[in-house]
Amino acid sequence: KQWYQRRVRDRVYEIGRNFRNEGIDMTHNPEFTSMEFYMAYADYNDLMEIAEEMISGLAKAITGSYLVEYTPLGSEEPIIIDYTPPFKRISMIPELERLMNVTFPPAADLQSESARQFLDDLCVKNNIDCSAPRTSARMIDKMTGDLIEVQCQNPTFIIEQPQLMCPLAKYHRDIPGLTE
Repeated sequence: KQWYQRRVRDRVYEIGRNFRNEGIDMTHNPEFTSMEFYMAYADYNDLMEIAEEMISGLAKAITGSYLVEYTPLGSEEPIIIDYTPPFKRISMIPELERLMNVTFPPAADLQSESARQFLDDLCVKNNIDCSAPRTSARMIDKMTGDLIEVQCQNPTFIIEQPQLMCPLAKYHRDIPGLTE
């Protein structure tokens, strides 16, 4: 009983129904269930491992395999989604740099006007449509959606996002301007 009480004090779990008053599209459903969990003394690596274990465990328990056949809406060809852990981890800014063959300004400087102009020029050059207001955060998010997320068929963690996109996230311990 004492162990259980200690575990409850250093971890918080919440599963809840959510509704966003926004439109629906292929990537956004206004009604969804979310699970949040927080754990004292854990970092993003620990939380990714917990999420990985839960998601891959569910896939295996439900289907009997980590490999799940899925037919996307509008397609007649099924695809195989592989839930085998560990899931791929992609560091956001280095992957964007690799895909566009550029070097971004330092993450700590991404809020500057010169960085915003660099990102704006990069969007134009790479035909990435980002509507106004063309802030650094919106342009990086759009680049990520157009260039990184489209590659993610299997479960993937896109990590180390800029602080300007996630101001409430824990700041990265080694790289100023990024989050864990």
